[in-house]
Amino acid sequence: MYVEMRHVNKTFDGFHASRDVSFGIEKGHLAALLGPSGSGKTTILRMLAGLDRPDFGDILIQGIRVNDLKGSKRGIGFVFQNYALFRYMTVADNIAFGLKVQKKSKAEITAKVEELLELISMKNLGKRYPHQLSGGQRQRVAFARALAPNPQLLLLDEPFAAIDAKVRRELRTWLREMISRVGITSIFVTHDQEEAMEVANEIILMNEGRIEQIGTPEEICRNPKTEFVAGFMDARRFEALQAIK
Repeated sequence: MYVEMRHVNKTFDGFHASRDVSFGIEKGHLAALLGPSGSGKTTILRMLAGLDRPDFGDILIQGIRVNDLKGSKRGIGFVFQNYALFRYMTVADNIAFGLKVQKKSKAEITAKVEELLELISMKNLGKRYPHQLSGGQRQRVAFARALAPNPQLLLLDEPFAAIDAKVRRELRTWLREMISRVGITSIFVTHDQEEAMEVANEIILMNEGRIEQIGTPEEICRNPKTEFVAGFMDARRFEALQAIK
């Protein structure tokens, strides 16, 4: 497995946010951490990113235990739901930020920024500022900025939450195609089962800090293993999405 959590536990002031969490994700896969609010999804993402540390258990990336490794040393790209773009930087400068931190040459930075602008279909918008972009465009820039330093793992925290429904549907398709094209292992947090079913190769369904079930969207919808899974997932919605595809 490319990314693994083994028997991870995490508490905050007596609240058990993660309870014996174990899973593995294969290289190049896009996995969804799905569940209701307070189920522990974001805690897992933050521990993977090095923003929080587990009380017990191991986190491995490419077979290496990273519990004691700073987040900046883990080779992770992070996309936030509120874009987190630098307001006073152009699109191109936002994308270049991580490359400048890595002290890449000017020629390398220029070439990479141009490559990513083309990847996100914003080749002629590099000189614009975030306030001149739509919500969907801003999220594409955030995606490109996260990819620029060539991370080995991409984490997305409810990346479509701040975008209206129509654009959100368009971005789901776009994200799935981009991650497939780039081939980067990715994990995204969502409470929206339709979003998870449409985008992810694999769903990790959580409830009250525990993993209830792991499987493909089809497996989880058609063969729920617990009462919670059966009540949370909507098989009819899965069938409707399949018909659209």
